[in-house]
Amino acid sequence: MKYAFIVLLISIVSCKAQKDAPAQSDPDIVLVAQDAFSGILEYEAAVIKDAKSLNKLYARINRTRKPGLPVPQIDFSQEMVVAVCLGAQNGNPTPIITRAGESGSEGALLVELAKPSKENDIQTTVVSYPFYIYKMPFSAKKMEVQKKNW
Repeated sequence: MKYAFIVLLISIVSCKAQKDAPAQSDPDIVLVAQDAFSGILEYEAAVIKDAKSLNKLYARINRTRKPGLPVPQIDFSQEMVVAVCLGAQNGNPTPIITRAGESGSEGALLVELAKPSKENDIQTTVVSYPFYIYKMPFSAKKMEVQKKNW
């Protein structure tokens, strides 16, 4: 019995599925939801500042799901959402969002894909259509989402 417990403990600690995702460089930007299949075939990114637009995005994502994914609860008076749909990807890369220069009434967010780790040099041929939903503090400025070095 003692050896079974030790084997179980070692397998839990060494499991590669428990790796952490790359950390966001901005602590105010928090990942709320993600999945490997969005049903959106091309890259799209948007800043969402109201519940109606978030529900519309989830209606597109849940079009082929029964039951659908639940819509995250966001307080749009204090927060806004950045939605990133990556389109067709090999594997499941994670985007990192950073704030770029803000001037006057406009701001920019940069979306960069995390570099794949060197320990997993296995090439995946599985095509996924991942999406990521981030929340961040509300800004009245017009925000633009840009790709960085893809």
